Amino acid sequence: MLKKSSLALGGAALFLAWNGLLLLFLWSRPGGLPSPQSPQSPEGSRLLPAQLLQLAQDAEAELRLQRELLLQIQKLSRLQHQRTPNPPPAPAPTTAEAEFPVIPVLVLACDRSSVRRCLDKILRYRPSARRFPVIVSQDCGHAETARVIASYGPAVAHIRQPDLSDIPVPPEHRKFQGYYRISRHYRWALGQVFRTFRYRAAIVVEDDLEVAPDFFEYFQAVFPLLQRDPSLWCISAWNDNGKEAMVDAGHAELLYRTDFFPGLGWLLLAELWDELEPKWPPAFWDDWMRQPEQRRGRSCVRPEVSRTMTFGRKGVSHGQFFDQYLKFIKLNDRFVPFTQLDLSYLKKEEYERFFLQQVYSAPEIKIEELQKDAGRDLGAVRLQYRGRDSFKALAKALGLMDDLKSGVPRAGYRGIVSFVCRGRRVFLAPPSDWTGYDPSWS
Repeated sequence: MLKKSSLALGGAALFLAWNGLLLLFLWSRPGGLPSPQSPQSPEGSRLLPAQLLQLAQDAEAELRLQRELLLQIQKLSRLQHQRTPNPPPAPAPTTAEAEFPVIPVLVLACDRSSVRRCLDKILRYRPSARRFPVIVSQDCGHAETARVIASYGPAVAHIRQPDLSDIPVPPEHRKFQGYYRISRHYRWALGQVFRTFRYRAAIVVEDDLEVAPDFFEYFQAVFPLLQRDPSLWCISAWNDNGKEAMVDAGHAELLYRTDFFPGLGWLLLAELWDELEPKWPPAFWDDWMRQPEQRRGRSCVRPEVSRTMTFGRKGVSHGQFFDQYLKFIKLNDRFVPFTQLDLSYLKKEEYERFFLQQVYSAPEIKIEELQKDAGRDLGAVRLQYRGRDSFKALAKALGLMDDLKSGVPRAGYRGIVSFVCRGRRVFLAPPSDWTGYDPSWS
């Protein structure tokens, strides 16, 4: 369109220039234009009509030439416009891209060059580089790990924890120096995400996690619920009791509320960081998150089948729980279109209405009956515990993680742990008149 306008303006300028040249031509002819005084002489009176007639004929001939020239210019303009059409407009962002905010994936790294396994899967499965930028925050100053991160070039942002100094710790915590470093790194990295880069939410993973194909689909779907429901404070990709034999892989779309902070691939809002940052602990940050003072009665969402798995046996915990539990966690391998599902059942009031009814309408049985009747009846059943020791004994016998944090069992909601045992849905639950967690249970 701009080229067409330019050609038209050029033609108009040529037209004016040609008329100027015509006028100059006529003035330059022998005898020039007739003088105003020439009619006063008899000879001038005889010559004037002939001169005017010749001038008119010359002008008519020149105008024909100008008309032909303008037609040629117009034709050329049309041809040029056909050859170079306007480029197609850039595709408009999809509805999801227009509505969904930018949420970075913060990868906490230290001295594991195997961070490549983590980053490869994140970059492979993320649906949009614009909506899910990857930020790798590295502590420890480990050169080989830094080279691995740098090899991704602009695909990831690489930031480095500037303070690598030793941290003064109480004598009895000397062997826990690593936990102090981790807590310091978390505080610095989350501060960069929410204070320096000013994002409004973030997904946090560590360098020894592998993500599932629908990792991002899961977070996209549940994120709006986290924004709207003040009774939630995180979305986690992890099921603490997610061993293959203890989940229903055929129903990987199942999601739950849990009072236990799972971590291991979790989403938080900037508002939560505003709350936690001023009192962030010097060490053991994840157990600190599980204290009543931080949880404040809020829950997280967690999946039936984990959307992360850990491959990091080496670490500050020296493989604690890894050989017994973590290496058996099933990573979901079937893509679930969560964004197309109705997840309103996860709202607190609706969830408690249907979940509690499901739990306490299930027949109560003894663990011996569960083991004896396996395979005959696949209906849901309930195992009841009445105290800390009762819970721990049943959990251990069933292969569940039996530790409690401030009285909350792993993956538990209102004291209830849902899992699969020998093909049956089982609820390990307190009595129906449950009144709350006892923080002394630990």
